[in-house]
Amino acid sequence: MSFRLFVLRCIVISLVWTMRLSTLHAELPIKMDQPFAAKDSLDIGDEANQDAQRCLDGLSWKPCEFDVRCDPTGQARYEFTVRFPSPVSTDDAINDTVAMEWHLARDEKGKVITAPAVIVVHESGSKMAVGRAIAFGLSRLGIHAFMIQLPGYGLRRNEEKQKSSDALLKLTRQAIVDTRRARDAVAVLPMVDQNNIAVQGTSLGGFVTATAASLDRGFDSVFILLAGADLYGVIQHGDRDVEKLRGRLREAGVTDTQLKEMLEPIEPKRVAHRMDPKRTWLFSAKHDTVVPPRHAKLLAEVARLSSDHHIELNADHYSGAIFLPQVLMQIRATLKTEAVGAK
Repeated sequence: MSFRLFVLRCIVISLVWTMRLSTLHAELPIKMDQPFAAKDSLDIGDEANQDAQRCLDGLSWKPCEFDVRCDPTGQARYEFTVRFPSPVSTDDAINDTVAMEWHLARDEKGKVITAPAVIVVHESGSKMAVGRAIAFGLSRLGIHAFMIQLPGYGLRRNEEKQKSSDALLKLTRQAIVDTRRARDAVAVLPMVDQNNIAVQGTSLGGFVTATAASLDRGFDSVFILLAGADLYGVIQHGDRDVEKLRGRLREAGVTDTQLKEMLEPIEPKRVAHRMDPKRTWLFSAKHDTVVPPRHAKLLAEVARLSSDHHIELNADHYSGAIFLPQVLMQIRATLKTEAVGAK
């Protein structure tokens, strides 16, 4: 099955649910008319590696209280837009208000249930099609899915502000800290199992996830798809989408030295050793030319992942979509096991 066919199937299924959701909205056991009070749980802790500590210092922020609000969308694709302030500012009010698409967990009869949650971090495509497909699929497996729109995407895109190459570091850093704060935003929402909140990221979202999950042990499980470590190497040698990015950077006059300096503060390999290898899964593609396999292997090595936690798929960066059902079932099995173990 091609990636486009997979997404098409998800859209068709979503349309089938439209009539059902129009009546179910009125029956939701959730009141969303008031903001929810949240507080950052970020806890960097002690770090013996000095280079990792410098990286953490550049990514951390002072924990504080913040409000989370949920606005009904009135559509079938996802039921609520969850909003909260970003921990960092880019002087762009539109971009600095984080937006997440909440796909509610439902049982076989369509009833909203209390369940584990997953923060889904999308790929680089402007339509965020893979992220949305994963979030939709997880919700139909009985898991609350929150697809976070990264800086400059979706509701956070400000057409009046042009994003230059100089913004690459700033926006990617913001994506990392937003993803970590999203965990605490989700934890205060009704119907979410506060003790079972995971994060999943694909491609660009996978790199963001790897670093965000390394800040501390805030996430109960981590699932990384089609990503790795050594961002500089990926941009230098990856093809297709990465090749286009490389071209834009060169047109902007960014030198190799400047690129290294831009990427170093957000590099996953500097901090990936902090992830829990027993609760982290990496899915890579054996024939990936966008994120070559050596980069996935580097991340697996730094994160100390065993062979059963680094699953190598017989695919490339795009045909790997046929394995999404396998990834979703792995997430479901892990979260359901964690939920049972917590009882």
